[in-house]
Amino acid sequence: MLKRFFPFLSWLKTYNRSLLYGDLIAGLTLGVMLVPQGMAYAMIAGMPPIYGLYAALVPQIVYALTGTSRQLAVGPVAMDSLLVAAGVGALQLANTQDYIAAVLLLALLIGGVQLVLGFFRMGFFVNFLSKPVISGFTSAAAILIGLGQLKHIFGVQITQSSKIHLLLGNIFDNLGQINSYTLILGIVAIILILIMNRVSKKIPTPLVIVIMGILAVLFLSLETKGIQVVGEVPKGLPNFQMPVLQWELIGQLLPIAITVALFGFMESISIAKTIEEKHTEYELDANQELRALGFSNLIGSFFQSFPVSGSFSRTAVNDQAGAKTGMALIFSALLIAGVLLFLTPLFHDLPAAALGAIIIVSVFGLIDLKYPAMLFKSRKDEFMLLVATFLLTLFIGLIEGILLGVLLSLLLLVYRISNPHIAVLGRIKGTDYFKNVNRFPEEVEVETDKLIIRFDAQLYFGNKDYFKKQLYQQIEKKGSGLKYIILNAEAINYIDSSATTLLERIILDLREKGIQLLITGAIGPTRDILYHSGLIDIIGEENLFVQTFEAVDYCSDHKERTGVQRRVSLQSKTKSL
Repeated sequence: MLKRFFPFLSWLKTYNRSLLYGDLIAGLTLGVMLVPQGMAYAMIAGMPPIYGLYAALVPQIVYALTGTSRQLAVGPVAMDSLLVAAGVGALQLANTQDYIAAVLLLALLIGGVQLVLGFFRMGFFVNFLSKPVISGFTSAAAILIGLGQLKHIFGVQITQSSKIHLLLGNIFDNLGQINSYTLILGIVAIILILIMNRVSKKIPTPLVIVIMGILAVLFLSLETKGIQVVGEVPKGLPNFQMPVLQWELIGQLLPIAITVALFGFMESISIAKTIEEKHTEYELDANQELRALGFSNLIGSFFQSFPVSGSFSRTAVNDQAGAKTGMALIFSALLIAGVLLFLTPLFHDLPAAALGAIIIVSVFGLIDLKYPAMLFKSRKDEFMLLVATFLLTLFIGLIEGILLGVLLSLLLLVYRISNPHIAVLGRIKGTDYFKNVNRFPEEVEVETDKLIIRFDAQLYFGNKDYFKKQLYQQIEKKGSGLKYIILNAEAINYIDSSATTLLERIILDLREKGIQLLITGAIGPTRDILYHSGLIDIIGEENLFVQTFEAVDYCSDHKERTGVQRRVSLQSKTKSL
């Protein structure tokens, strides 16, 4: 039981020097990445850069002890930061201190939501975030993040907005105030990042850009030319302090907290599952992952951390650098602690344009064009869902975009199961195979007195009328020679009470017309429903068959079934045979 909630106990007992070396190298590499990334993502969240380092400290240690993934790198990420900025920014708080207090309270709420969901084993909620929704949202958010960082590249004050038309308007209004030195520095930084990324993925590009930016400001006196620098960065570890609990603010933040909690978990579990495929020495527990993230955010909020989740880029680097256990995250946190204790004065002259360049290149890599192109060719409905989520996120807002995207995906699901596939079957010549007559028009034999139909979904209140309409259309096509309807029920895994009542009416109506209904391939749970509901008394046990060809042969020669056929076709938990 203890290992279930503290998975580090599983690898701690076998920890040795060979594991230590891999974890140490990976942890140091991760820490080097986190310094500039953490500060940059804090800026996206609207927080002072130092809070990015705070978010890279305690949450890493907490996750290392409680997470089941041994390579997942937890800390500040761009998407969560943007959701935080959009959600808390909409509250229009009076000053910076109130904003910071609200973000820390939001981290506490997010952790609480994730913990509650984790302890109630409700990690399945993230399944409602479909890939088209996530892809559309991520691409839109990447564009908003990138445009939002232009204020640092241009060296002007631009009012932030989570609506692209307002953001573009604010950008165009300030084009006349662009600082040419800042613009040149920003463009050079972006070009250098792109070049270094092309040369080698092993180069700690963000850290190199940070160092070059600081040196450029110092040796070229760029601050005197209007280039904005980070300024004084507080020295020392974050203090332990309880987030300020304001009940009115909690009510306003709770919808944002639920959204970020689910989205952050979805990001993290997706990344963790991808990495898990390369490692057979451990197994992910989705609900424990949810609890681990919850603890990371909740405990982190007491040490001035804004919301965190798993990072794809850092996780990939952590894995490639040789991380074997959660100790890599602890070593990374120790490096961050060293930076906070001894090196923060070095960041005083870090130009904001350098951080802006790092963010822009990073987030524009999140825009995926291949997946929408694939959907356009093969899944038009999912392509439209992706485009709708993308546009809603751009023009209405981040929180609204993802929530409406989820709603649209659920509506698409309801539409599909309310209008499922129905196939008219025929016997392949010389065989006992029955296939869709539209797919095998030349190979199938169709008998005029028999209609064989397959319904590829559960029967419930949402599609019962569709089923009836399609059935009667096929009956009408058959004409007066129809004597038997054979319903292939292999794909029907459930029949609700509304559909049961409808089936009863259909059977009685068919009998008045001299048509007999037979059912084949009904699986165990469906047979149980037939008996529970009493529908079997209307259908008749003699009209249930295991396979379609048995029902067809019975209609042709009324040959009595064998004992085995009878037992298998009529088996039910509610009936002893």
